[in-house]
Amino acid sequence: MGILSWIVMGFLVGALAKWIMPGPDPGGCIVTTLIGIAGAFVGGIIGSQLFGLGPVNSFSIGNILIATGGALLLLFLYRQVVKRR
Repeated sequence: MGILSWIVMGFLVGALAKWIMPGPDPGGCIVTTLIGIAGAFVGGIIGSQLFGLGPVNSFSIGNILIATGGALLLLFLYRQVVKRR
């Protein structure tokens, strides 16, 4: 997938992660989108390297679920770090 595809998927995944884990997050939509993009990368790496699910190279339900899992993980970690401040 190209970088533009990762950004689009990250936006969708960030919105999906925010819908699954609602709550007040500092930074709003932009931070959520960045977390979604990073989550897509993290989910792809974890899914392909640790669990052997294959490369993330298309928009499929499985890849969106993997990317959403990565975004949820990063959103949870982000909230923990911000809460401690």
